Amino acid sequence: MKIKKAAVIGAGVMGAAIAAQLANAGIPVLLLDIVLPDKPDRNFLAKAGVERALKARPAAFMDNDRARLIEVGNLEDDLKKLKDVDWVLEAIIEKLDAKHDLWEKVEKVVKKTAIISSNSSGIPMHLQIEGRSEDFQRRFVGAHFFNPPRYLHLLEVIPTDKTDPQVVKDFSEFAEHTLGKGVVVANDVPGFVANRIGVYGIVRAMQHMEKYGLTPAEVDQLTGPALGRASSATFRTADLSGLDIISHVATDIGGVTPDDEDFTLTESFKNMVAGGILGDKSGSGFYKKTKDEKARPRFSTTCKPANTKTRARCACPPWTPRANLSPSATPCTPWKARKATSCAPP
Repeated sequence: MKIKKAAVIGAGVMGAAIAAQLANAGIPVLLLDIVLPDKPDRNFLAKAGVERALKARPAAFMDNDRARLIEVGNLEDDLKKLKDVDWVLEAIIEKLDAKHDLWEKVEKVVKKTAIISSNSSGIPMHLQIEGRSEDFQRRFVGAHFFNPPRYLHLLEVIPTDKTDPQVVKDFSEFAEHTLGKGVVVANDVPGFVANRIGVYGIVRAMQHMEKYGLTPAEVDQLTGPALGRASSATFRTADLSGLDIISHVATDIGGVTPDDEDFTLTESFKNMVAGGILGDKSGSGFYKKTKDEKARPRFSTTCKPANTKTRARCACPPWTPRANLSPSATPCTPWKARKATSCAPP
């Protein structure tokens, strides 16, 4: 089948960005979200999502004029419009009961040929379709994008044992040829492929960062291009993904794999999430945006005026040989580390 029009339900960071990528591909898209009772504009959240995408850096739209392809609405007044779309993608909160409630409503209005997808980053797809008709289950396939979706090539396509193989084939071709994605068909297991590995890596990095007294910037120096990975490394990636999302996924995977891997979150990370420090979406996470819009480590360093983007901090516990961590680290002798007050250029 050919996808000529799509709908994204959930206008948060991911939902709005996915809608923007569909618009980039020339696909008209309906962007829906809930109605906020304290806002006179019933489409407030969907409009805010588009505005956020227009201001996003890196840019979510190829050209801001593409935003005209996004029609905003809400789930109370505009759900019936789903009858005209060929693909429905949800990007709502990562709670199974919320997804069950949504799919019950969607099934009543969506046309019988439409493909239905979830952008869940960890909730197994077969759990989401419990209670739905055989026809709905046949057309349901997971579609897990990565943030920012315009730039990250990977798309996990996750069928269940009920999904029609032709649906998987048709949707994968659409994702590859129209959206420009690199499709990996993943098993319907907790975390799928990328998050089963990636979130585990982030959690273990947090654990070792605290164990060895490192900073987020130092960990990112070690786990980015030095290992052949993206410059966002570990903690910039976490900030982009959303620390609340990392928390949800790690908790969900850890809950069903108690004997497999260690997904135990550190107390300091839990405190960050509880305090609303969620990454780029909240303005700060492991890093904080400065006026020049460059991400800088949000955790203070005791060695100033160090360039914290390119150089590891000078002050360090006596037992940690930080000077050997990277070629750009400012030298400091262990016995003087705690007294260091300034960093001279190397």
